[in-house]
Amino acid sequence: MRNKQAKLTPLKFGIFVVALAVLAWSAAQFSQRVRNTTSVNVQLSGFDRTVLGAYVDLIANNDVQRPVSNDPTAKQFLVSPGESVDSIGQRLEDQGLIRDAALFRVFVRLNGLDKGINAGAFTLRPNMNIEQIAQTLQRGSAAETQVTIPEGKRLEEVAEIIDQQLGEIPAKAFDAGEFVRLARRTNYEYPFLKDVPNGASLEGYLFPDTYRVPQNPSALDVLLKMLDNFGAKAAPLLEQARTQGKSPRVVLIVASIVEREAILPDERPTIASVYFNRLKIGMPLQADPTTQYAMGYDQQNKTWWHTLTVEDYKFEDNGGYNTYINPELPPGPIASPGLSSIQAAVSPVETPYIFFLACQGQQQHRFFETFEEQQANYGC
Repeated sequence: MRNKQAKLTPLKFGIFVVALAVLAWSAAQFSQRVRNTTSVNVQLSGFDRTVLGAYVDLIANNDVQRPVSNDPTAKQFLVSPGESVDSIGQRLEDQGLIRDAALFRVFVRLNGLDKGINAGAFTLRPNMNIEQIAQTLQRGSAAETQVTIPEGKRLEEVAEIIDQQLGEIPAKAFDAGEFVRLARRTNYEYPFLKDVPNGASLEGYLFPDTYRVPQNPSALDVLLKMLDNFGAKAAPLLEQARTQGKSPRVVLIVASIVEREAILPDERPTIASVYFNRLKIGMPLQADPTTQYAMGYDQQNKTWWHTLTVEDYKFEDNGGYNTYINPELPPGPIASPGLSSIQAAVSPVETPYIFFLACQGQQQHRFFETFEEQQANYGC
């Protein structure tokens, strides 16, 4: 049998032309609706919202949720007074913070976020997706406030301090409980967190410092700013330790203990040397701050740091933080050390000391090579 070749009849050609025209008209209509999202003066109809919503949900949702990269490097992004969403979206694309300026415009217009974008300076990152960037621009404003985190605080205390210093803000975005929850995971794209074991928290990485934050920051806003600061100030010291053949994680753990032990700054390198000397000979650290950390909150005295008794040293801690019971290094830091304590743990002085004690009623410590010397000078 011979194959019959299909002939393009005038009728089929006409149907083909009409179909092309319908497709062209539909594309033009959709394009017009997308352009309408750049103007706050155009009221979106129900049909517009249905079409654009379907586009975002069914076709472009992956692009909304997918960041440009995993790069956590902070970038300052300035929004000028009266700047249009069209301009903001294009500059976000030009600066490598989003892939598609048009999609950004559609998303913020569709979700009613365009009117809440304020002029000011914002901290954005390539590892934020379109939704996160839009929400950050929505929350932020030119007005800022200041919070100060002292050295030697555990993450629960850090959350409480931030909450207290922010005070009572209408529609307050910061939630101390949410901050703690966010800090109990470490799946943030920062190079210095790659050494953190699975199941650990950000304890020790919440860098103590004074921060300028938006007047009404979210828990994530503050957390990421603290991690950015750790990366800028503390991470280089930990990398220095790595080049010396030391584990950055071990250094940070020891630094956190030093931070809780030391009162006088010039004693930090010596206290660090004592703990490293104990580790070298396989001696338990027997550090009071680790036992205090293991015991958690003291409900009676309303503090996270117990005044220890002899019985407390026997506290059964399944987490491994009581170093009177656990002969090894605790599994993680016990607080946020400052730069001087980290530096002391990176470069401790060379000493023969294995023991030390605080002189009663004084801030200074005395250091000893033997337990007998320590006992003979108990109370100084």
